[in-house]
Amino acid sequence: MPLTYRNAALRDRGSLPLLTDSDIQLTSLALNPILFPGLDLSIMAHQGFISAHALSATDVLSAVQTTLSKFSTSRVLLTGHSLGAAIALLHSVYIPLHIPSAQVTYVGYGLPRVGNQDFANYVDAHASVTPVTHINNQEDPIPILPGRFLGFHHPSGEIHIQDSLAWVACAGQDNPSTECIVGDVPNLLAGNETDHDGPYNGIEMGC
Repeated sequence: MPLTYRNAALRDRGSLPLLTDSDIQLTSLALNPILFPGLDLSIMAHQGFISAHALSATDVLSAVQTTLSKFSTSRVLLTGHSLGAAIALLHSVYIPLHIPSAQVTYVGYGLPRVGNQDFANYVDAHASVTPVTHINNQEDPIPILPGRFLGFHHPSGEIHIQDSLAWVACAGQDNPSTECIVGDVPNLLAGNETDHDGPYNGIEMGC
């Protein structure tokens, strides 16, 4: 049976402080070689997300190792919404570094940008073994934060839910098509905060 590890689903208000305060700076994951051994110094992520991830990382790793052994499986599904999606994406980098045999799949909802170009490229380079899908809803403004002008970039794997509720797969990183989040929500004024919680296939997220 597959292992499912679910991060807490948080409303966008839970994410906004991390997106706007001093923790928004990009920090190299390699500065914590215990959690992220062997990564290049150029691979950076949002300091607030790194700090939040570090609070539970070792406990999560221990729980994953125990569950994989208990159920004789190597499959791990990481999922989350908003801040939970950001932390889960860091787990998708972290867990394979410590459990190379794990078959990790990531599906995030309302994901803010987590890291820099090198981080996004690293995630993409490992997509064949750790596939990443991040789903955003209509005019949700959270996925366009933090801005690209600050050096943040999404990895590939975007699926954008249209106003018609059709789901569109968006090729590449930060696809500028109007059928994708960057083109649909070019700035915060074009966003609609209520779209952040969904619905995602009929399901509303919340605390």
